[in-house]
Amino acid sequence: MYKTVELKKEGRLARLTLNRPASMNAMDSVMMKEIADVFESLKSDMTVQVLVIQGAGRAFSAGGDIKAMLDPDSPMDIGKVMKDVSRLAMALYSLPQVTIAVVHGAAAGLGFSLVLGCDHIIVEEETKLAMNFIGIGLIPDGAGHFFLKERVGVPQAKSLIWSGKVMNGQEALEKGLIDEVVAEGKSTERAELFAHKLLASPIAAMIASKNILHAQKTKELESVLEMESEAQVEMRKTADHLEGIQAFVGKRKPEFTGK
Repeated sequence: MYKTVELKKEGRLARLTLNRPASMNAMDSVMMKEIADVFESLKSDMTVQVLVIQGAGRAFSAGGDIKAMLDPDSPMDIGKVMKDVSRLAMALYSLPQVTIAVVHGAAAGLGFSLVLGCDHIIVEEETKLAMNFIGIGLIPDGAGHFFLKERVGVPQAKSLIWSGKVMNGQEALEKGLIDEVVAEGKSTERAELFAHKLLASPIAAMIASKNILHAQKTKELESVLEMESEAQVEMRKTADHLEGIQAFVGKRKPEFTGK
């Protein structure tokens, strides 16, 4: 049914796997749309109460597909892409399931935004985590601003966004960005235990509380997504962004000019 993701349901538990392992699950326009479609389909599925989100292969997700941004044969329609990214974030935040992010290898950029939007985040020790849009002259999207602020507050969110700091699991835990750190190779096992603990709990009450807490912030999230979309379209036109992606592909240090 999907080209870049897999959704499997086992009774009250569902698993969404990002499935572009050859590119470390970098998100191209197809994957962004498909993740949004999956989340929107789950919004009306009251039979599922827990959703585990994971990545196939070596990483959770390396973020947006930078090489796709430079493809002359299939130029990225940033306006359309941002609509799908906004759909993805809004649907994730309003899901009537408890969401568990299972993170290994790396979660960067939009991949990290997706992780931060989950209710419970399990990360392996040596995983590289970064809100690193700044390295290619962009701003966080996928509600990265909103999810970071929810987790750590405005000052820390600004610091992480502006620096693009790369953290391991323990560093992210100490900053309050994630919920658990586990040994390498143990994230899937831990997620299974946690998911089944949730399913053996009065989870309907937990989901009701999630809805009450999140409903208060929905208007703010909508505003953030609108501003992110407008700003990202503008950032895509800047000289710094072009320099950033060319430097990334060329594996050299970018020379930014503030333009």
